[in-house]
Amino acid sequence: MRFVFLAMAVLLAACSAGGIGASRDTPFAPGVARGDIADGSIVIAHRLMAAGEYELALQAYGRAGVSDGMTADVLTGLGSASLGLGRLGQAETFLRRAIAAENAVPETWNNLGVVLMEKGDTAEASEMFRRAYALDNGNSDSIRENLRLALAKSENPDYDAKQEQEYKLVRRGSSDYVLRPISG
Repeated sequence: MRFVFLAMAVLLAACSAGGIGASRDTPFAPGVARGDIADGSIVIAHRLMAAGEYELALQAYGRAGVSDGMTADVLTGLGSASLGLGRLGQAETFLRRAIAAENAVPETWNNLGVVLMEKGDTAEASEMFRRAYALDNGNSDSIRENLRLALAKSENPDYDAKQEQEYKLVRRGSSDYVLRPISG
């Protein structure tokens, strides 16, 4: 009987991934061979944003910030992911830090404007959209539309309940948002 158990143990050990000569230094399976994922973490984060996976994108942007530093691109990504999750305070903080960087892109100014519109600060939002529009040389329809909506709302701030329109965020691209009126 002992011989049968010993033979089975030898056969099972030979069939395992490590074989008979596998190292017994650890009781755990060998880890995954990882390359340099730091270079791709910003790309992964952008792809997660495009897929609408804002929580995972936030984590990926955090990893990119650790490996690459808190660049304007990383800060914009953190702000945009926070915006997608509805965390307006966090989004505003990250986006304000991003526009303070030298190489802030128009989409960063636009996204900050969207956050400010959502918070009800239409005057400052209009200014952010103006800057985004100027930096973009008027090439983006979504920034132009956001500016138009912010100016219209700031010109007539005394909407009554019947006149007030509700707006929703519509994502265009990986980190560009536009306000659209909800048609009822």
